[in-house]
Amino acid sequence: MNTKNGLAVLGIAVLGGIVALGVNKMFSDDVPTQGFAQHENAKFTLAEKLADVPSINFVSVAEVATPAVVHIKTTIKSRSSNGPSNLLEDFFEPGFRQPNAGPQQATGSGVIIKKNGYIVTNNHVVDNASKVEVVLDDKRTYVAEVVGTDPETDLALLKIEEDNLAYLNLGNSDELKIGEWVVAVGNPFNLTSTVTAGIVSAKGRNINLLRQRGGEYAIENFIQTDAAVNPGNSGGALVNTSGELIGINTAIASKTGSYSGYSFAIPINLAKKIIGDLKEYGEVKRAILGVRIQDITQELADEKGLIDLDGVYIPAVSEGGSAEKAGIKEGDVIVKIAEVHVSKSSGLQQQISKYSPGDRVAVTLIRDGKEKVVNATLLSKDGADKISTVVKREETKILGAVIDNLSREERLRLKIKNGVKIARLGNGAMKRKGIPSGFVITHIDKSPMFTTSDVENALKNTAGAVLIEGVTSDGSKEAYAIRLD
Repeated sequence: MNTKNGLAVLGIAVLGGIVALGVNKMFSDDVPTQGFAQHENAKFTLAEKLADVPSINFVSVAEVATPAVVHIKTTIKSRSSNGPSNLLEDFFEPGFRQPNAGPQQATGSGVIIKKNGYIVTNNHVVDNASKVEVVLDDKRTYVAEVVGTDPETDLALLKIEEDNLAYLNLGNSDELKIGEWVVAVGNPFNLTSTVTAGIVSAKGRNINLLRQRGGEYAIENFIQTDAAVNPGNSGGALVNTSGELIGINTAIASKTGSYSGYSFAIPINLAKKIIGDLKEYGEVKRAILGVRIQDITQELADEKGLIDLDGVYIPAVSEGGSAEKAGIKEGDVIVKIAEVHVSKSSGLQQQISKYSPGDRVAVTLIRDGKEKVVNATLLSKDGADKISTVVKREETKILGAVIDNLSREERLRLKIKNGVKIARLGNGAMKRKGIPSGFVITHIDKSPMFTTSDVENALKNTAGAVLIEGVTSDGSKEAYAIRLD
């Protein structure tokens, strides 16, 4: 090769290298860094963000949650099997239910929330049950008292006579984020203490399940998750990675009745007020704002001339309700309840559900494009501005006597399977008949008594005489005939 040709080849090589470097530089900003793309305005790469995420230890979560989740077995009176006809089904395990039979058996789950035996579950788990049996993770078995139920949120509160139980602390479901890991614990298909994991796939879901069942004031603001749940998980725990209870598993979306990818849980922040009222009063003291509400769609915004799609639209205001008295008008858009932003009807319902009749709450709304804050004194559905009673459900009185449920230790000591004890005698039929304090009622008219509710029901609307059988505090068997009228 002569000198002239050599210089030409060298020049072409240098030029090629410059072009290659230029092309590489031109595309280098679009090349993923360490496997992750970086937006030009992003402060950190996704890889850097993931590096800060702690590893998840589901073992420790399961160790905390499993002992606090119970297996619920109910004996239910014969009832219609008609239920929701859409794809959204509850997952209360039918168990041994037989069509057109008498008493039937079914199973579900529950969560211990207090060490002294308070358990939260779904209303549909214990609905119409004549007997509710609770089996702990360590296989100890109790007959539970149904303290109260709320079909509007599908929640129920149970009580067993035991102390120092494992229980779950209540978390803050409002702080849940889409994509966050959660753990579901329950008893699907009668398989006790089953743990599955998934992520929060959506929040604030309104699936029209409870209203479809006839709940006029039904509140649905479900957490949607892809943790695998199945029939029998109903009433079980949805737990965050800190081991806190953040939801009560309630329903699944399925064409088959078994898990197909999505499930729905009641947020614990919605349940807190309900549980507190059931414990305090035996029923929910529900406050209402007195408005019809509607989610804002693009079509509605165009029709009503709304500036954006944020907030909850008010198509009508109830006459004489708390909203009207506060100055809320048809066509207003509510964007905040107190300091909490609301963008969906379900979210607004949940925020109002936290309050009681008589509570005063700030409502932020948009009217004619301007923000306005009004203060509303919430009313009950009957129009009352205060709670109708402040009497706690501390005692059950029957025929002049205060009766209590038996603890497991008391049943074992007396060598009986069931019974309700007379804790204190007052003036009444039992005292006049000579029944001693501490007497344990095991049967009324040959029917076994498991809870104080059983005794109440056995004597309700009963005339004439009843036969009360049981044992004294030293275990001696006795029977008394008492005339009720």
